[in-house]
Amino acid sequence: MSATTLDSSVNADAVGTDRWYLSAAPMARALVHLCVPMAAAMIVGAVYNVINAGFIGSLHDTALLAAITFGTPLLAVVLAIGGVFGVGGGALISRLLGAAEHEPAKASEIRHVSSFALWGSVLAGAVFGGVGLLLLHPLVALLGADAAATATRDYVAVMLAFVPVLAAAICLEQLVRAEGAARQAMTGLIAATVANLVLDVPFILVLHWGVAGAALATGLANLVAVAYFALWLQRHSAHVSLAPRWFTLRPAVVGPVFGVGVGELLQAAFMIVTTLVLNNLAAGYGNDPLAAMGVAVRLAQVPEFLVMGVTIGVLPLLAYSYGKGDRSRLRSALRASAVTVGTIALLFSTTVFLFREQVFAAFSADRSVLAIGVTILVAQLVAMVVNGFRGLITSLFQATGRAVPAIVMSTAQGVLFIPIVLLGNLWFGLAGIVWALTVSEVIVFVVGVGMWLALRHAIDRGLAEGTPQRADELLAPAAS
Repeated sequence: MSATTLDSSVNADAVGTDRWYLSAAPMARALVHLCVPMAAAMIVGAVYNVINAGFIGSLHDTALLAAITFGTPLLAVVLAIGGVFGVGGGALISRLLGAAEHEPAKASEIRHVSSFALWGSVLAGAVFGGVGLLLLHPLVALLGADAAATATRDYVAVMLAFVPVLAAAICLEQLVRAEGAARQAMTGLIAATVANLVLDVPFILVLHWGVAGAALATGLANLVAVAYFALWLQRHSAHVSLAPRWFTLRPAVVGPVFGVGVGELLQAAFMIVTTLVLNNLAAGYGNDPLAAMGVAVRLAQVPEFLVMGVTIGVLPLLAYSYGKGDRSRLRSALRASAVTVGTIALLFSTTVFLFREQVFAAFSADRSVLAIGVTILVAQLVAMVVNGFRGLITSLFQATGRAVPAIVMSTAQGVLFIPIVLLGNLWFGLAGIVWALTVSEVIVFVVGVGMWLALRHAIDRGLAEGTPQRADELLAPAAS
């Protein structure tokens, strides 16, 4: 390990350190440190998606734009593979860091968790990418490509070749955030985005490689992120190790990582199905609803990203507090996060709702699209508010190692949405489709609150036992 690595004996409460934000910083400062960079990185990523589409659009070939659309579900699955190991491993590392404040020996387990998370994501990505390349033609057909099949095949083939890199980048970003280094995580994500844009110019505009060039730029940009995150962890982390020699398949490590992380993969799968069902049903009512949905989703993205920045960004803080056995800080983090989510949702939703017609008219002058779009926008905003609190409950379950509730929260929306939208379409037509997502989000939120109330005492017992736990007990999945 590098000589500049922090010694494990360094006081976690040293003001200004990443561990201080997890352990002892005033809650407002801790949330700003952890959540603002997360939200900023997500917004930058969304801006990149728009610019990247502009690069492809400049080639004036609709088949190329269609290819990216067809390949989006595949990319979501790839990112979820990295999330399985990153979210599960990151939550466990944060818990162990918190527990190490009382029993430093527990920190030695972190190297096994981090090595398993990284190399597990690489191996899983290699298997997925290899199988995908072998079954490339049927995979492209499954994605729905027809006239755009050649372009889609090129895009998907290059993306599959880079699956191990993409999965590793997502995983490492989560491991960096697990130590409270939110600004460094943001720096890595933004660096990858900038590299992607820089590489788009020669690959797309100069060499005219089209969507294959776009995919190649994405793969190489994520390689930049992998290098940055790996170098930062090597130089600055006292406990994380990426060396293969610490890789382990012990159930005490694999169980908690998969128990929490598998929800990410299931959620991505259901999101793909949800999007396909929604688009197909809405298409039956003509192009206006589809166009209105596209605009409404983009309008709701900014507050949604801010809310997600809070619900995702606070996870390491919740996990650290739980591992440390600090009931007061865990509850304070939950209260502050809930107030922040509610404030953001209320301010943005109220503003957009009051000026909904003016805002929507900036995107479309078509009166029919505007009429439908305002209704869709209201439904999206309500869903966003409920989704924010649902996400906070999910983060709590992930942070405390409650595998079954975390999986339920990650998958319930997708499971419920399909019957709700089908029945809504049958009974209420287009209005039923528009409000289906909102209804399903409300139901999942209610289910989440119910599970939280049922598990409060179990979580409190875990907090009370945080100090005397042995490392193997902390690694074992908490009772769901």
